[in-house]
Amino acid sequence: MPAARVELSEQARAQIREIDAWWRENRQRSPDLFGQEVDKALKTLADTATPGVLYDGRKAVRRLLLERSHYHRYFTRQTDVQYVVAVWSAFRGRGPRLL
Repeated sequence: MPAARVELSEQARAQIREIDAWWRENRQRSPDLFGQEVDKALKTLADTATPGVLYDGRKAVRRLLLERSHYHRYFTRQTDVQYVVAVWSAFRGRGPRLL
């Protein structure tokens, strides 16, 4: 199977920018970790047909954990596109509001 295109919703882009800025300011020992994990997760989404685990079956939303930073990447596959809808801390008591 050829690699899928990966697209980010505006919400996901804003969340990534906000989390990355916070991470760089507050995680002095590993300021690049979140960004590196995001990059790796995007490659995994492009190269794997159904990565992660099913989160919301009604909307066919799956999630993939960024293991060291503990953020979930929420996404859905639309034909040949993996569409990221949100990035959310695994430590929050609830999931994100999905489109």
